[in-house]
Amino acid sequence: MTDVIAIESLHKSFGNQVVLDDLNLTVGEGVVALLGPNGAGKTTLVSILTTLVRPDSGTARILGHDVVCDPRAVRARVSVTGQAPSLDELLTGRENLIMLGKLLGLGRVAKPRADELLERLDLAAAGRKTVRNYSGGMRRRLDLAASLIMPAEVLILDEPTTGLDPVSRARVWDDIRSLAAGGTTILLTTQTLEEAEALADRVTVLNQGQIVADGTVRELTALVGGQSLVFTDTAGQVLHQIETDGTPASMAQALNEFESPRAARVELRSPSLEDAFAHLTQVKEISA
Repeated sequence: MTDVIAIESLHKSFGNQVVLDDLNLTVGEGVVALLGPNGAGKTTLVSILTTLVRPDSGTARILGHDVVCDPRAVRARVSVTGQAPSLDELLTGRENLIMLGKLLGLGRVAKPRADELLERLDLAAAGRKTVRNYSGGMRRRLDLAASLIMPAEVLILDEPTTGLDPVSRARVWDDIRSLAAGGTTILLTTQTLEEAEALADRVTVLNQGQIVADGTVRELTALVGGQSLVFTDTAGQVLHQIETDGTPASMAQALNEFESPRAARVELRSPSLEDAFAHLTQVKEISA
C-alpha cells in the first residue's frame, strides 16, 4: 500500500510542553481514524499536516511533498473540514460554494462544480436557501462540500460530526464512506469511538504526544483480551465477568464457576473499541 502520509521523528513543543514526541506514522489509502484524549496532540498534528504549524524537528510528507519545504504542493493536495463550519450564513449554500470556487481560481467552472457537489451530498434542494436556515447536519455537509470545491487527494476531517443528531450524523457517515470509496484518503480525528469503529479501516491512538497503538479495530480490541461471560442483575449492573475463549466447554466452565441469586442475565461480550481506548490511554498514563 502506498504511503499517502509519511511522518518521521516528528517533534513539537510549545514552551516547556512537549506536544508531539518523536512521532512516526504512515497513512495509506482508505479511512484512518486518529483517536486520543484531550491534549493528546491531535490538533497540533493536523495543524502541521495542513502547513499551519511548523514542527521543531522531524519530517511530514503528503504524497511525497514535505509540509515545510513544499507547503504549496501540500495545500494543493489536501482539503480540511474543521470543527467549526466556515460558511457565510447570509448567502445560500450554492452561493457559498461558488464564491469559494472563484476565490480558489475556478472561474467559470465554479458554478458547475458547486452544483455537482450539492447534488453529490444531497443538498441540491437546499442549495438556494440561505445557510442561516440550514440544520446542523446540513451545515456540516455543506462545509464538507466546501472542502471539496477543489478536488483533493487527501481529506482531513477534524471531528466532523460533533453536535449532530443521530440522523444527521449517519448522513455525514454515508458521505465519508462515499468519498473513501471514490479514492480519497481520509484522516479522521474524532472523540466518538462509535464513529471510528463504523468508518475506519485503521485506527491510530495518540496519547501524550506518542502513538500507543495502531491497527485495525479488531487488532486493537484484541489487545484488551478475548470474549467474556458477563453476569448482570435486574438493573443491568455487572456482578461478575469471566474471560472465555468462546468454546462451549469454556463457557460451561465459566457458568459453573459463578453462581449468584442476583444474576438475572448472562451474555457473551467481545471487547469494544471503547474498552481498547480506555486500556491503551490508561496504560500510557501509568507508565509515563
